[in-house]
Amino acid sequence: MRLWKAISLALVVLVLDQLTKWVAQSYLTTGETLPVLGNVVRLALVHNPGGAFGLFAGYSTILLGLSSAVTVAVGWLLLKGRPRWAPRTGMALLWAGTAGNLIDRVRWGYILDFVQVPFWPVFNVADSAIVIGTALIAWGLVRRAN
Repeated sequence: MRLWKAISLALVVLVLDQLTKWVAQSYLTTGETLPVLGNVVRLALVHNPGGAFGLFAGYSTILLGLSSAVTVAVGWLLLKGRPRWAPRTGMALLWAGTAGNLIDRVRWGYILDFVQVPFWPVFNVADSAIVIGTALIAWGLVRRAN
């Protein structure tokens, strides 16, 4: 993936993340659950002061610093590196996800989550981008090593 495409993808995902959080916060109240696809997908507004899966809730300053460092480091690698398609796409998604959640931490002191599926913690677009991006980076590294 060319650099301009990766940057465009990152910006689109970041805007989508912030837009969906704004919509969720505008139309849902904390604790309310709204079914979208029966019991498969629901919207549920949650304020997550911790990290992934709500872990480390009492460490907001450390999480803010870590989020900032990851956002800067991945952004630098994205701009300076010459990775192949999968890692570059993964870095774009990882950057967008960490930046989206960093914006939440700075703005509100917590991350706004709103998508609920069975057997999984409530999440948002940024969380999905982080997971998919990390998987693409790992896949690209494994393919390169073989």
